[in-house]
Amino acid sequence: MPLEPPLMEVRNLRVYYPVRKGMFGGVAYVKAVDGVSLVLNRGDIFTLVGESGCGKTTLGKTIVGLVKPTSGEILYKGKNILKLSKREYLEYRRNVQIIHQDPFSSLNPTKTVFQTLSFPLKRWGIARSRRDLIEKVSELLSLVGLKPPEDFLFKYPHQLSGGQRQRVVVARAISVNPELIMADEPITMIDVSLRIGILDLLLDLQKRFNTAYLFITHDFGAARYFAAKGGGLIAVMYLGKIVEVGPAEDVIHDPLHPYTKVLMSAVPVPDPELSRKKKLLKLKSLDIPSPMNPPPGCRFNTRCPFSKPKCEREEPPLIEVRKKHWAACWLYAS
Repeated sequence: MPLEPPLMEVRNLRVYYPVRKGMFGGVAYVKAVDGVSLVLNRGDIFTLVGESGCGKTTLGKTIVGLVKPTSGEILYKGKNILKLSKREYLEYRRNVQIIHQDPFSSLNPTKTVFQTLSFPLKRWGIARSRRDLIEKVSELLSLVGLKPPEDFLFKYPHQLSGGQRQRVVVARAISVNPELIMADEPITMIDVSLRIGILDLLLDLQKRFNTAYLFITHDFGAARYFAAKGGGLIAVMYLGKIVEVGPAEDVIHDPLHPYTKVLMSAVPVPDPELSRKKKLLKLKSLDIPSPMNPPPGCRFNTRCPFSKPKCEREEPPLIEVRKKHWAACWLYAS
């Protein structure tokens, strides 16, 4: 029997944004995503970490079909999403959902929780009569921890806390039984005390429905918790490129790429004594290069404490240094 294709496969994806350089200066391009490849199977957890502006949100939005790629391919069950028929594309959009970063702006302030959650159910024929809709919406609210559901059904977003709003957003994403959810910084805009609860909710739903996640964050703590508890991979992104991919605990405790090492050395340690002993890796430069004009060779070479002349000339490929642990660095290749 032929092998079943991955749920989602990204091949050498590039997303460039044109930017006009003054009135008569021509057009330059911001290379938001520049040659990224990844594979997601049913039930996988793939965590993407990087600084603001590295291209991780653009990558996520392109995968869910909100941004058109400049080049490369996004394959959904082996089919290029840009070549899907209208019917196939609608099915794709149903099966690939998004949880936005800001629960305050991602909910319509003029719609009640019931109206917000019942629309996709009616749109996809999951429930039709008002009785069925109330029953299904109540079930969704219970699933995401909003109990008793009758206390939330007819409330408006302004009557909910930040954590409650994000749970409604999660309920909306799972309402159509998707195969993949792209969660874009889902805990950034809510109180610190509520963040673990949202992460645990997402992980519980993943186990219950075997939904794949593309989890995007700038927070290594959240990335470690989510990927390690869910048994997934962490990918580190820098200036539009993935520079390291591996199992969560390996990337956190024994990073390979100099950029990841610098990030991890800067993470605060709660123990003052350990914090004093901790050695910080010093960057050659604190300036982040422009994504319109990234440096040649390795994009981290202008800041890397280990850079060599070869790093300034040639771009390193992703190399499998250890089992299932890759790094794009010339330290691991001749």
